[in-house]
This record gives sequence, C-alpha cells and structure tokens, in this order.
Amino acid sequence: MTEPDRSSSVFAAGHAEEFAGEIREARPQDYVRIAELAGQFTYPSSPNEIAGRLAGMKHSGENAVFVALLGAELVGWLAVFVYRVVEADARAEISGFVVDERFRSQRVGMHLLARVERWARENACRTIGLRSNVIRDRAHAFYERHGYKHIKTQKAFRKDL
Repeated sequence: MTEPDRSSSVFAAGHAEEFAGEIREARPQDYVRIAELAGQFTYPSSPNEIAGRLAGMKHSGENAVFVALLGAELVGWLAVFVYRVVEADARAEISGFVVDERFRSQRVGMHLLARVERWARENACRTIGLRSNVIRDRAHAFYERHGYKHIKTQKAFRKDL
C-alpha cells in the first residue's frame, strides 16, 4: 500500500490546483461507503460484495482502488487495472469512478483522475482508457476537459452463466 497523496497541488487541465482533501488507496473501513457510492453510480453493491471483489484483486499488483476524502468523509473512489490483451499493448483501464453527487464540480474527480494517471505511469502504461455509458453526458464532458478522446461507440454484450 502506498502512502497517502498529501501533495498541495496536482497538474491537471493545464494548471496546478489546490486540494484540501486526501487521495489514498482504499482500506477495509472504506467498503461501506464505497458500496453506497457504487449505488449512486447505478451499480448497487453491498459492503460484503465490495470486500469480496477487492479480495480477489489485491494480490495481482495490477489493480488499485483510490478514494478521495474531504475531512473524514469519503466523497469518491476510482478503480483501475492493467488491461492486457493479445492485440494491443497493455494499458490502464478505469473500471469504476464515482464522486458523491453532493461533491461533484468541486475538483474531487480531477484529483482522483490525476492519481490514477500517476499509477498508470508507475505501472508502465502509456495509455489509459475507460468506458462510459452513453447517457452520462456530464461525465463525457469531464473526461474530454481532462484530455480523454472519444475513440469509438460500441454495443456491450453479456451472458450469465
């Protein structure tokens, strides 16, 4: 586990921005709040489900979940993993990203994104990607403001086993 990121500023959107909070890796005591926020993200989960999923990831070294705290309150989280496939170089892939609706547009997401981009570089990833539901226009604008480009639209398929 890495030390908390207590830097007074990060480079994002072309300039340094102050951040009064803390960005750090998720801990077991965060699971209840991570689950609550996953529900805001339209992915309802219980704290036990979150714990089980994170337990399955913790030994790979190619997954991380970062949380944003303002004071003692966990106000957002972002999950990332190294995406490895035969047909392309490894890249970092954001698998989940949510900021409490009460704290949106307060630069929390920008600081989580900056931390994950640093993690990606530390893990030798030269590209970072993410998928965002077509209905999330506000999120799309956020990503574009931070240098992400829309590269394709596709349909997602799934089969329950």
